[in-house]
Amino acid sequence: MTQERGKRKEVVGVVIGNKMDKTVTVQVSCKMRHPKYQKVVERTSKYYAHDDSDALEVGQKVRLMETRPLSKLKRWRVIEAL
Repeated sequence: MTQERGKRKEVVGVVIGNKMDKTVTVQVSCKMRHPKYQKVVERTSKYYAHDDSDALEVGQKVRLMETRPLSKLKRWRVIEAL
């Protein structure tokens, strides 16, 4: 009997930094409505993601998947460039 892994989180973001070796910095943004004032505001998060190809450029859209801790800050892995 094979063990099935749980569903992992996936997010889409934009590469904002690629100066590290096999690592890219990705900014993920989502729009939400403010609970009190009902205005739509944009929230952004910055993730460090593992990129084996080391070929991604700043401004590219990428899809990330959550993974085990790869270093002190890296918890995401690049699945594909969009």
